[in-house]
Amino acid sequence: MYCEGSVYEVSFNEMRLHASEAIVEQQSANNPQTQRECDQLFCSLPQPQVHMAIQSNRVQRAYDHRLRNFVHDTGDASHATRIGVPRSTASAWIKRDKKTVVSLKSHDHDIEKLESEVMRLRSQVAKLRAIVRLLFVVLKLSGFTWERFRVPNGADKLQLLNSIGEAATVIPLRAILAFLRLSHSRYHAWNQLETCGLNDRNSCPRTTPSRLTSGELDTIRDLVMAKEYRHLNTGALARLAQRLGKVFASPTSWYRMVRLHAWKRPRNRIYPPKPKVGIRAAKPNEIWHIDTSIVRLLDGRRAYLHAIIDNFSRRILAWCVGGTFDPAVTATLLQQAAKGILTDSVPQVYMDSGVENTSSAVTALVESGTLKRILAQVDVVFSNSMIEAWWRMLKHQWLYLNELDSVETLRKLVAFYVDQHNSHVPHSAFKGWQTPDEMYFSKGAEVPEQLKVARLATRQARRESNLAQHCQACQPELQIVQFDSMQSNST
Repeated sequence: MYCEGSVYEVSFNEMRLHASEAIVEQQSANNPQTQRECDQLFCSLPQPQVHMAIQSNRVQRAYDHRLRNFVHDTGDASHATRIGVPRSTASAWIKRDKKTVVSLKSHDHDIEKLESEVMRLRSQVAKLRAIVRLLFVVLKLSGFTWERFRVPNGADKLQLLNSIGEAATVIPLRAILAFLRLSHSRYHAWNQLETCGLNDRNSCPRTTPSRLTSGELDTIRDLVMAKEYRHLNTGALARLAQRLGKVFASPTSWYRMVRLHAWKRPRNRIYPPKPKVGIRAAKPNEIWHIDTSIVRLLDGRRAYLHAIIDNFSRRILAWCVGGTFDPAVTATLLQQAAKGILTDSVPQVYMDSGVENTSSAVTALVESGTLKRILAQVDVVFSNSMIEAWWRMLKHQWLYLNELDSVETLRKLVAFYVDQHNSHVPHSAFKGWQTPDEMYFSKGAEVPEQLKVARLATRQARRESNLAQHCQACQPELQIVQFDSMQSNST
């Protein structure tokens, strides 16, 4: 509120005195409680503030809100005019509604309470500052950037924009976008998306009028996820949709929409249940596996690999590499492997039904009682997967890392890998991590206990080594411990 006039000559003490008298006359002159309330009100009134307008002699005065509310409640302007308030100003107080005033009621608190409040607020500010600094470091170390991250959901975009808008009232927008690593162009583009009411689109349809409409996207989604079209691939389905007159879009657009929206086609394949653990032998030379594999050389020629593996120990019993396919090699390898049998046991040899395994030479060995032939997936439901798994390891972990320029080079590489596999590399199928040779010749019974003792010794040595090292933080504590030990020794 303002008071017109060049000079305001009424002193502030007189204002408080006249106001107290006015309140007493209004309510009750004989009520001491009212007198105390008046004194508390006008003793707490601050002195009117004087605001001088630029290039003007007009003096503006601001009055306490409690005086305005008192005049408004009583409806009597004389309470204000007695202390020098213009009648027009007092009349305006009565006619207009009360104004909402937000202020710190410092007159209701003592100094100790105010200081404790300031300390509490400072503690909260320090905590918030530490949290913001921690989040900033985590965001920086994570390498997150909006350049490689999309927000297709309109609700998520709107929530982020609202949060940025609220923070922009106290923090500059440039600092907020720098903290979020969000470019100005993308932020303003999202603001345009908000006005367009988009949800799952990253640009306004008016700027890209040739894009697919929402109705076309819904049709593509229904066709992609329909069970009656699951026998068609996505490209054939896109062409069929054009023939049916439903959606005229290229197969490339279909593939892009399926990938963008993560639509899953109802094409889950159903497989028969398979045994998790295949056939297993209880001792060496009980079950063998034999197979032939092909390796292509650099010049396009083929090389043929033959090998026999023991089921119990995973040891390669015999192997051969040839430049041509010779069915007689199988019988030769079986005879070599049979020489290592020290008992009268007859091994069961799992093999496929190839010509090298059904030849007359192999049949003669079977009839002589040297071995028993079992055709995988013919005589039994099990496959010959153990030797096939070894082929995969041999090729992908060793052979394909070298230049296979000749059969002789291939033979040397296979010889090296077989020696490493049998004698040096521990196998994960054994609890003690023994090698195939140790399991085949029954020499690895003590390996698990040796590993257990070595682990315990290593852990103890590691602990002692770490405790022996000292940093600057624990150095004073170490000195105290050493001093205590010296004191005890001296006593």
